[in-house]
Amino acid sequence: MKITDIKVFVTCPGRNFVTVKVYTDEGLTGVGDATLNGRELAAAAYLEEHVVPCLIGRDPRMSEDIWHYLYRGAYWRRGPVTMAAIAGIDTALWDIKAKAANMPLYQLLGGASRTKVLCYTHAQGREIGEAVDAVGERMSQGYKAIRAQVGIPGLPDVYGTGDGTLTNTADDAGLPKEEVWSTTKYLPRIPQLFEEIRAAHGDEIHLLHDAHHRLTPIEAARLGKDLEPFRLFWLEDTVPAENQDGFRLIRQHTTTPLAVGEVFNTIWDCKQLIEEQLIDYIRATCVHAGGPTALRRIMDFAGLHHVRTGCHGAADMSPICLGANLHLDLWAPNFGIQEYSGYSEEMLSVFPHAWSFEDGYMHPGEAVGHGVDFDEEAAAKHPYKRAYLPVNRLEDGTLWHW
Repeated sequence: MKITDIKVFVTCPGRNFVTVKVYTDEGLTGVGDATLNGRELAAAAYLEEHVVPCLIGRDPRMSEDIWHYLYRGAYWRRGPVTMAAIAGIDTALWDIKAKAANMPLYQLLGGASRTKVLCYTHAQGREIGEAVDAVGERMSQGYKAIRAQVGIPGLPDVYGTGDGTLTNTADDAGLPKEEVWSTTKYLPRIPQLFEEIRAAHGDEIHLLHDAHHRLTPIEAARLGKDLEPFRLFWLEDTVPAENQDGFRLIRQHTTTPLAVGEVFNTIWDCKQLIEEQLIDYIRATCVHAGGPTALRRIMDFAGLHHVRTGCHGAADMSPICLGANLHLDLWAPNFGIQEYSGYSEEMLSVFPHAWSFEDGYMHPGEAVGHGVDFDEEAAAKHPYKRAYLPVNRLEDGTLWHW
């Protein structure tokens, strides 16, 4: 079997997605997600100009060799653009391999370790009462685990507190929105939120919270300690993860479980945190961490150190990424939970899929391959629109972590 062509598509059915489609001389095709939110055209150009010419004529079943060829062979390793491009190719190749074997991807990985995949979704509000009601609404939809966020008094809407839109984020000129942040106003607010959620909805629902890298280690330690009475499933992205020693200080002061890793690109980003058991959940995901080949290694490595998986699953990754994640989730012995923020009908029309949701759990389906396809005709109706993730500033104007 040989690769005869590789096409790269950038489409915007509400959000920008970069899709890789690999064609073979035996008629099998595979699709992968190479989306990099706010830098979509960089990933697409990397693929079209540098990656695709090197792969024509290669055997798509040699995904391990191709992965190392694209990673080691480029010399300039790692980074979000490179790893998103590798992920797009790698996911498409695993799709082809599973189709050639006439089995769903999770079977090719070694079979299922469970019958279904626990997932969590998002609930938010500008005020605490609104957020509490939003949690109740998600519970009525069957969710067993919910990430709760709330607005901060005296600040305009920030990430996780507005209308929860799934569409591209940008200002009227198509440039990054600028949000305002205050940690001193945030820290007392969050324990109040979870106290009221527990009072309204009881102890059975799993609750999660995302600090979005905005705290210092001692601030995160204080928040984790304040949240202990409310038994969170996890506290996510407390501090910027570049300086991973910060997690050691947090760990010393709180028993609230810690999760991080959605921005990680390789196993090397995870190594210290996992080896030293400074986190409880690793949130690396297929499209950002180099595809199933790389994510499977991260999952196995985490399992050796009592760290469970918690794949990132926001709507700025395409349904292809979610489909691949779900196959890995079903297989991974140390699975923890899968994020599922949902997709619009417009998005799903471009990406027909076999995965399903029922009563708080997901399943990748039994279709051969990873079970997600790409409708080129539907995609053509939704051309690319420039968009960015927001930028964050403190009240005095200092640029801060978003």
